[in-house]
Amino acid sequence: MTNQNIDALNDVTKTLIDSCKGYEKACEVSDDSYALRAEFQRRANERKGFIIEFQNKVRELGGEPATSGGTAGAVHRVLTDFSTLFRDDEKAAISAIDDGEEYLADEIESKLEREELTAEVRSMLQKAHTSAKQGECFADRLEETG
Repeated sequence: MTNQNIDALNDVTKTLIDSCKGYEKACEVSDDSYALRAEFQRRANERKGFIIEFQNKVRELGGEPATSGGTAGAVHRVLTDFSTLFRDDEKAAISAIDDGEEYLADEIESKLEREELTAEVRSMLQKAHTSAKQGECFADRLEETG
């Protein structure tokens, strides 16, 4: 059971790291809107909190925590960086956030399907899932108004 918990937390940690980097990138390219930049930074900080919490739990369970993002996230960032050459940077960043939050939510949902997870790990994943769904709604609203 412990290995299932460690694996689930580490897999999601990699995606959280990618999500955090995505929000930081969005903060860099956002226009002069202080409120928008502040929200991107708040969400990046929230992701950092989840990352630390997940890494600490993995250590507590006797595992080695993930410290870098996943391959899919790196590919997504490269494609996003490439796409910003052809579109408005802020719009590209918002689209990337929307895609990233959907990916994060799906990743967590796949882990929550595992029956072997402890109640504590399941609760941690559910909190991160709620945050990802809120991030997805946030990005959807920005795309609609932009």
